[in-house]
Amino acid sequence: MAHHKDAIKRNRQNEQRRMRNRHYRTMMRNRVKAVRAAVESGNVETAQTALRDAMSVIHRVAGKGIIHKNQAARRISRLNKAVKKLALGDKA
Repeated sequence: MAHHKDAIKRNRQNEQRRMRNRHYRTMMRNRVKAVRAAVESGNVETAQTALRDAMSVIHRVAGKGIIHKNQAARRISRLNKAVKKLALGDKA
């Protein structure tokens, strides 16, 4: 346990940041799950809408430094690939 004033304040700040980051990370994961669920159900319209929302949240989370920018790019790429495969599969 911290004894100095500055260490106590630092612990308080770290806890607030951890909770805030946890909120954003959970929000991002839920949006990704929504895209995956839409792809599983085979609904192209819903999948594309969910992808747009997920991309927005992933970019926001990466911009805040909660996840690395390369991880954000990888997640978006994989989601985009799944949605495109679904959309092209319907046309074929």
